[in-house]
Amino acid sequence: MFTAYLTLAIVTILIKAGIAAADFARIPFVLKNSAEVNVPQSWIPPLASLKAAGAAGLLLGLLGIPLIGTAAAVGLVLFYLGAVITHVRARVLYNIAFPAGFFALAVATLVLDLAQAR
Repeated sequence: MFTAYLTLAIVTILIKAGIAAADFARIPFVLKNSAEVNVPQSWIPPLASLKAAGAAGLLLGLLGIPLIGTAAAVGLVLFYLGAVITHVRARVLYNIAFPAGFFALAVATLVLDLAQAR
């Protein structure tokens, strides 16, 4: 069980760190997507910080502070649930697979985190 959790947590960390970096760099697809779902550009850095904090928290969980890792996984689940809801409310469904996939990844990481902690 731990190997599955470790692998999934590492994948999640890398993806979240990469997405946060894209947000901080204001890559064009980030700006386009945020505009389509009515998220102001001024929110992009704080949202990127939350993604980066989630990745950092998962890493800290792997490095021996399990409660931080669990809290980070919960935070990412809530963050991406909000992203999915934002896409649905804005009726931007053609690319909902991205936030939905990130949500599923966060949920799976949380489930394995909780399962291996028992």
